[in-house]
Amino acid sequence: MDIERFKDQLAAGTLTRREFKTALAGVGLGLVTVPVMRRPARADSQPMYFGWAGYDDPAFMETYIEKHGEAPEYTFWGSEDEAFQKMRAGGFQPDVMAPCTYELFKWKDAGLIAELDPSRLEWVGDMFPSLDNIEGSVIDGQRYFMPMDWGNSTIIYRRDLVGPEWSDENVSWGIFYSDEFKGRLGFYDSAGAVVEISGLVLGYENIFELTDEQLVEVRKMVEVQRDNMRMYWSDQTEAVQALASGELVASYGWNDAYVTLKSEGYDVGLGVPKEGIFTWCCGLVMHTQTEYVDKAYDIINAYTSPEAGAYEIENWGYGHANMKAFDLVPQETLAELGLSTPEDLLGNGIFFQALDPEIEEKYIRLFEEVKAGF
Repeated sequence: MDIERFKDQLAAGTLTRREFKTALAGVGLGLVTVPVMRRPARADSQPMYFGWAGYDDPAFMETYIEKHGEAPEYTFWGSEDEAFQKMRAGGFQPDVMAPCTYELFKWKDAGLIAELDPSRLEWVGDMFPSLDNIEGSVIDGQRYFMPMDWGNSTIIYRRDLVGPEWSDENVSWGIFYSDEFKGRLGFYDSAGAVVEISGLVLGYENIFELTDEQLVEVRKMVEVQRDNMRMYWSDQTEAVQALASGELVASYGWNDAYVTLKSEGYDVGLGVPKEGIFTWCCGLVMHTQTEYVDKAYDIINAYTSPEAGAYEIENWGYGHANMKAFDLVPQETLAELGLSTPEDLLGNGIFFQALDPEIEEKYIRLFEEVKAGF
């Protein structure tokens, strides 16, 4: 597919999610290079959702579509940092965005997110208590964020390839620093994830605010990890495909990778590392300049409904912020996905935290230098 045809189909909204990813590769583009275009304004135009790819699935928008006759517009980011830079630069204004909690203070300070009226959030009273006031969602007594879903950042591994030493009760982040599977490991291409987990393996408890002295030791660990990697991936699909083929035996990953591989018959595990499993929570915010306030609330309420939550749990393996969503999923399904006790999972995970800008810059610089071989 040539680039002009790709742009035309992207603007028209005629690419499926699978076709979108394939086409990107075919024209030599990444998500960060795709131009974002709104349809020409018209009387019945729809607001724009800006977030992770995949959330354009109509199952999330049933109540919205029923009310408005069509889905909102969708635009996707490759990373939250890319999204932040694009919005802050001006000239691009979505209406509803879907960041994770560790982005909220930065986005609010930049004037990108509006206050939310709790009386217009249909499902706010049905959130898990531990998510109701999660970091960044309520600032100075005002709600800015409606939690939508949560999940784990952990180790996805082929049980049949790693053997008992590393699987199930022996799962450890240390697998990425052992040369036993050198060249057959994958990790998320994220400075925060790499540096924080390297610090965790070293036994540091302050992984979100490592000192300069600690970063000296962390750098050594990151260098070991780099030399063991088959790939640092930005699209988890790469890791899933490599795990399926046996090219990788283990990778950093999220719940949906486990669900996908398990559904295809692979003997995979969703690890609970002995050093700790990471938990993230993402949700919805409204842009300060939206012209579609009423429809923006309808988008938020659709994504956070029990029905949308049950669909996400069953098909993606993620947890949902709405407690009622779990009542709609069979207990045997929850057990298979490791979600039978959601409150325990939320209570025991290490939640990602917002980094001080100066510390974040140090983490990014360290990782980029190590990757470059400095």
